[in-house]
Amino acid sequence: MTEDLFREDSHLLQCEARVRRDDAGGIVLDRTVFYPQGGGQAGDAGVLRDAAGRERVVVDTRKGEAPGEILHVLAADTAGEPWPEGTVVTAVVDEARRRAHMRFHTATHLLCALVPHPVDGCSITAGYARLDFHMTDPLDKDMLTAGLARLVAEAHPVRHRWISEAELDANPQLVRSMSVQPPRGQGRIRVLEIEGVDLQPCGGTHVSNTADIGAVVVTKIEKKSARTRRVVLGFAPQA
Repeated sequence: MTEDLFREDSHLLQCEARVRRDDAGGIVLDRTVFYPQGGGQAGDAGVLRDAAGRERVVVDTRKGEAPGEILHVLAADTAGEPWPEGTVVTAVVDEARRRAHMRFHTATHLLCALVPHPVDGCSITAGYARLDFHMTDPLDKDMLTAGLARLVAEAHPVRHRWISEAELDANPQLVRSMSVQPPRGQGRIRVLEIEGVDLQPCGGTHVSNTADIGAVVVTKIEKKSARTRRVVLGFAPQA
């Protein structure tokens, strides 16, 4: 398994690690700060740098074939000669991309609090975020934007903790997503808590306070089907 340092600290942007495998598919490290695509959130990008200063560009991060393995996908023009197993490298995440993911992902949790319906689709990128809600009622774009602004301004602390699988089974209402279920088999489930606002299983990266989200707006609401309403978020233009 790859030790996933981002699970405990979303603000950690670099670490030292050792190469476990380096082939045409990408690079697997023994530990990493790179978040792999999953749970609707896009994977991190950045660079890997060895002691001699050679940099290899990571354009995407994904889950590997083996359980718990994280694969750093390289840009074709920086793949080059593979690093031998055991090579020490510094893994550095693209800060702007990670920051955008953290802000948008936390904002989607606020949106869940404002729209109390099950979620049946999710996408979080550096440019936008969207949630698909299983519902038939109409939604008002301006009211949701105002609700998000209020929750951001209230500066609610954001933290994660771990609960047992048995605790989750005893509280099934914590799971809001219809399409993505919390991973099982390790005996514990990571939950994200926005104090006084939201609590649900989530393995993504987040800011530490809703005030850190900044200005987000609802850019679009779509009726995707008779029972699905899509809400798209964007960052408000800077003055």
